Amino acid sequence: MGGFFGAITHKDCVFDVFFGADYHSHLGSRRGGMAFYDEERGFQRQIHNIENTPFRTKFEADLGKFRGCAGIGCISDTDPQPLLVRSHLGMFAITTIGIIRNAETLVEQTFSGPGHQFMAMSSGEVNPTELTAALINQCGDLVSGIRHAQDVIDGSCTMLLLQKDAIIAARDKVGRLPVLVGKSENGCCVSFESFAYQKLGYEDYYELGPGEIVRITRDGVEQLAAPGEKRRICAFLWSYYGYPNSTYEGRNVEIMRCRNGEIMAREEEKTGCLPDVDYVAGVPDSGVPHAIGYANYSHKPFARPFVKYTPTWSRSFTPANQTVRNLVAEMKQIPVAELIDGKKLLFVDDSIVRGTQLRETVDFLYHCGAKEVHMRSACPPIMYACKYLNFSRSNSDMELLCRRVIDELEGDEGQKHLDEYSDSATCRGQCMRKAICKQMGFDSLEYQSLDGLLEAIGLDPDTVCTYCWTGKE
Repeated sequence: MGGFFGAITHKDCVFDVFFGADYHSHLGSRRGGMAFYDEERGFQRQIHNIENTPFRTKFEADLGKFRGCAGIGCISDTDPQPLLVRSHLGMFAITTIGIIRNAETLVEQTFSGPGHQFMAMSSGEVNPTELTAALINQCGDLVSGIRHAQDVIDGSCTMLLLQKDAIIAARDKVGRLPVLVGKSENGCCVSFESFAYQKLGYEDYYELGPGEIVRITRDGVEQLAAPGEKRRICAFLWSYYGYPNSTYEGRNVEIMRCRNGEIMAREEEKTGCLPDVDYVAGVPDSGVPHAIGYANYSHKPFARPFVKYTPTWSRSFTPANQTVRNLVAEMKQIPVAELIDGKKLLFVDDSIVRGTQLRETVDFLYHCGAKEVHMRSACPPIMYACKYLNFSRSNSDMELLCRRVIDELEGDEGQKHLDEYSDSATCRGQCMRKAICKQMGFDSLEYQSLDGLLEAIGLDPDTVCTYCWTGKE
């Protein structure tokens, strides 16, 4: 994934961009960057590796070197950015969020002739942000270029372009990710997360629609291209990777998660499936509010049988090395023995994707003396790897826990009945859940239904992307 923050003000905005970008650190763990424009110094840019050191620490030494009343910053889990670009469209800095699934095709088909080249990253792949800039520069103006890039990209692309006197913001074609503009007496900012600018003294001012392109200046927002009618904002924003304080499309993340947990408990109560447990707990951190909602509705005590130790351990959002990710996750889990030993526990996690850490977590709990461990997922069974955003490193649907278990149960035939496996009311749905319980050591397992999740979000279902659960665009 990734996140960005930009500001253009009547005074120096370096600290605004620094703190605004840092507030997006939960969205990525590989690269961070900032770029500024100053009339005397021109464009200034710095990129750092943040895999082992937080964004804030990496960039503190750079703050005295930057100057400017316009700037952008980003957190990236893929490529180094923002990039500085000089072309017939002028000089600008660019940062992007999304995924380009057809990158190699675009490179080979469009830029393989003489006179074209790209800087290759260490993986040998082309930087997606550089490719996006090259696509934009195929056209005669920025708006046409942005439209062209988004039309030919298979995936999604949301971007910020920093010019000398403005920031151009473009939300991806169907609005899978948010782009929000804040305003203060000193100028304007643009952000992925709303709380990032609220903490800096900006107030909610404008929210871009799907595919909309705007020009942001110190004084306000000018629309350069109107939004499209089709909207598919990512439901995972609320259930997993959005920050609790943030609000998208008027729906706050923390409130949605608590409501989601309540709905899960309500539906289990209707079917008589609420287990008799001593405590309801959330798998930290994003599972906690879902669990609070579940506990409140079910009248079961909420507790924290284990907590994450985060002051010194590096973040493990989606590190490339799965072995390291598992080790870090294990070392973070610090038990509260008195809340585990001899207790029947129900845990709510934000989602169950590959299941690589679940077995270790359950073993850890039983090792600490747990009597029973029940698991609940705050979203439906994930059946499809996301092809629109880069928040999951799954390269194949068969890396997903549910798909693997279905294959073990029924082979190729099972892949024809994914809807049945998602539904706990069907024989196939029950078989899958029992098989996962056997593999992982759960005493019971249930998933939030798609209807329940959409009820918790509270938007028109036709405006929400649920591809990873349904496979429908």
